[in-house]
Amino acid sequence: QVQLVESGGGWVQAGGSLRLSCAASGSIVGIDAMGWYRQAPEKQRELVATFTRGSSTNYATSVKGRFTISRDNAKNTVYLQMNSLKPEDTAVYYCNAHITSYGSRYQYREYWGQGTQVTVSS
Repeated sequence: QVQLVESGGGWVQAGGSLRLSCAASGSIVGIDAMGWYRQAPEKQRELVATFTRGSSTNYATSVKGRFTISRDNAKNTVYLQMNSLKPEDTAVYYCNAHITSYGSRYQYREYWGQGTQVTVSS
């Protein structure tokens, strides 16, 4: 069983910073793309930042220059450093990963974390 566990959300004033973490655990054989999405109230879930399958990074235009994604492969963990936060960054942030695992057989599928709330006040 594979799980993605997020941490680091919270409340911050505009201009502040937060760091999100997402750790993947379980019978993991390999991790392809891994990163962050967000969903604000009454809006669709959108990509924030990800490591693609080729290990390059992909950022939403709205967060470029303010957010930085990084990872620790040894810990199967990805981080999102969010600086210069704006009220429009308020959303539930979800970790996403494409993982190959092995239980009774090899399995490749997409996983989502439970989400962590980020609230930025003006």
